[in-house]
Amino acid sequence: MHAVSRRKLAGILAEASGERVVLGFGINTSVASYPPDLHERVTSIESELGRSIDRYPVFVETLAALSRRYGDLLVGRFDAILDAWRRRAPAAVGARVARTVDGNLVTGVTAGVDDQGALVRVDDRVERVVSGELQWL
Repeated sequence: MHAVSRRKLAGILAEASGERVVLGFGINTSVASYPPDLHERVTSIESELGRSIDRYPVFVETLAALSRRYGDLLVGRFDAILDAWRRRAPAAVGARVARTVDGNLVTGVTAGVDDQGALVRVDDRVERVVSGELQWL
């Protein structure tokens, strides 16, 4: 997920299918009418800029960036991928968050991104969070 002003701007979706994982992503480009329960948690590029945008350059630049990261993946440059992720995720350290675990709301403070995924401090322990949705508090 990529957030702006603590509101979701983009996200990654993963679905297991047999022995494969299918990945997808979405970027909210246009101002949209969101359901009331999402209105305070999501945004779009147009909403943040206060003007309409041409989606074609966003698409081209997104594919170019994805191609660069895929190139890093193919040659085993996992450090470059993680470093870029960490630079673009300032809320990964010190942000109060909540998530639902087995029907219970669990709160914590983000503690950074390790070599496999995000870490969230919950009370006095560090819990690895590698999937699901976090809400910023």
